[in-house]
Amino acid sequence: MSDREALRLDFLRSAGLAGAVRAPLPGDASTRRYERLTTVSGASLMLMDQAPAAESQICDPSWTPEERHAHGWNAVARLSAGRIEAFAAVAAHLKSLGLSAPEIVAVDAPNGLAVIEDFGDALFAKVIAEGAEEVPLYRAAVEALTVLHAAPTPDILTGAAGDWPLLTYDQTALQGGADLFVEWLPKLIPSLAFNDDAVAEWRAVWAPITAAGEAGASVMAHRDYHAENLIRLDGKTGAASVGLIDFQDAVKAHPSWDLHSLLQDARRDVSPALEILALDHYFALRPETDREAFMASYKGLAALNEARILGIFARLIARDAKPKYAAFMPRMWAHLNANLKAPGLEAVAGWMDRHVPEDVRR
Repeated sequence: MSDREALRLDFLRSAGLAGAVRAPLPGDASTRRYERLTTVSGASLMLMDQAPAAESQICDPSWTPEERHAHGWNAVARLSAGRIEAFAAVAAHLKSLGLSAPEIVAVDAPNGLAVIEDFGDALFAKVIAEGAEEVPLYRAAVEALTVLHAAPTPDILTGAAGDWPLLTYDQTALQGGADLFVEWLPKLIPSLAFNDDAVAEWRAVWAPITAAGEAGASVMAHRDYHAENLIRLDGKTGAASVGLIDFQDAVKAHPSWDLHSLLQDARRDVSPALEILALDHYFALRPETDREAFMASYKGLAALNEARILGIFARLIARDAKPKYAAFMPRMWAHLNANLKAPGLEAVAGWMDRHVPEDVRR
């Protein structure tokens, strides 16, 4: 028996769940793992398992950009490194707003273990593929965001495992994400080569977008808000009918961030008509929003996110031998190509035209 398994068994025993039947769930692109627990009474719960040593150090709020780069990717991007404290604190905030985040049943933050409420398997992506109407689901997802965006955004969140800072998705983090594109695309596509001048220009053309993203950071962003992280909860309506998971990397960000994650999804097609309908619903619920200014940042940050995701997918394929992510890349290229036609993105589009051949961008 591994040391990690011994920790899991001790934790379950201390939580009164020694007799639970354990069923591992399929993994994703992270270092986190889940098991479904069926208790002796027949109830279903989830074991969240994130070994604290599995990722690099989290960001100290006082660190400079240089210090963040020296401490590794989680510090640059202001990721939580899967810390249980982050999940519990974000969950508590979401629940305080009447949104549906899992209840924390038991927690051992130092060892990266928690037992949480099981929201089931009715992921939006899954139930839509099985025939559920997508428009009501996406409207509810937008309604959940408007609740979040209307609420005050605290600097410190408090949950069952203690306090957690809500850091800003700032220029360093945004540019760090965009830089994954120039770092990893050449390792997947050897015909691409970005010299130091090209990389410097890459950062320069994104600077206005990242500056606007930081300046507009005013709400909590889930940060991975899409149809495979949203669960339909039967018996609830409106915003509360959306079960929220995988939100431990939440940051203070521009309110467009979660919207473009939802509506320009990397893993499933969202029609232009549905994107417009969902955005119209958002602006109807947030009438004080300057739509033109909002959409300028929406397009710019969506393009940056798509470049970031293309870099992540390239890394998953080239470094981690996960070829399945190649199937998602054409969708991301299509979103990126479309967004680069928007006003304000001419410099980024020009960089792409000079450095990335059209036959790659599809």
